[in-house]
Amino acid sequence: MNAASLPPERGFISYTDGTTVFEGYVARPAGMAASRTPCVVLAHEWSGLNAAMRRCADRFAALGYPCFAADVYGKGVRGDEQGDNAHLMDPLMADRRLLRRRLLAGFEAATRLPGVDPKRMAAVGYCFGGLCALDLARAAAPGLVAAVSFHGVLQPPRIGTQGPIDASVLLLHGWEDPVAPPADVLGIATELTQAGADWQLHAYGHARHAFTFEGADFPERGIVYDAAADRRSWAACAAFLAERFAAT
Repeated sequence: MNAASLPPERGFISYTDGTTVFEGYVARPAGMAASRTPCVVLAHEWSGLNAAMRRCADRFAALGYPCFAADVYGKGVRGDEQGDNAHLMDPLMADRRLLRRRLLAGFEAATRLPGVDPKRMAAVGYCFGGLCALDLARAAAPGLVAAVSFHGVLQPPRIGTQGPIDASVLLLHGWEDPVAPPADVLGIATELTQAGADWQLHAYGHARHAFTFEGADFPERGIVYDAAADRRSWAACAAFLAERFAAT
């Protein structure tokens, strides 16, 4: 396959888990070669694979990585980017085995993309998606070398004994995030250490939940955009991915 025969740079791909159909979004770097390239699997926040997540995928493609924004709700199932989406997220939070299965289905779909190196994969997620990225690391997804959580939910799945975590993990956390209080931060630090993971924690003082979502302004819910934390966390993520992909 040559570069001219690769699919378009932006588009949607349907895939399945059992009888459920999902729709992921693919963003490829401009002029991407057909040779094996590291890939980012993007996990969406609680509203689903909406415009904000597609823009995030485009941003990773601008770094030079094909990005597959996976879908764990189902094709056409989308929430409100500014509203309450607990009715979509909570069933999967209550059934982490089901969530893991859907995440692995999306991850496997990403590894099959033309030009992707299935042995150099990263999972990145925001909020609920941060939990999803961590769950892919916990599941030891084949070829996963890095997992990044932006202001993620940090609660463990509690679905059995946790095996070794081989992927390197980066936690990008707002210290005043009410969704992930200090007890949860200590909990995941202990969990990752016991699993033998290579992990880092970047905690941003005064930052709250969803600190990367420009326009977020719900201080009564602890959801506030923070420009400094946004800028610093993106730089940390980009450097982390470059390091991990270069090492494999």
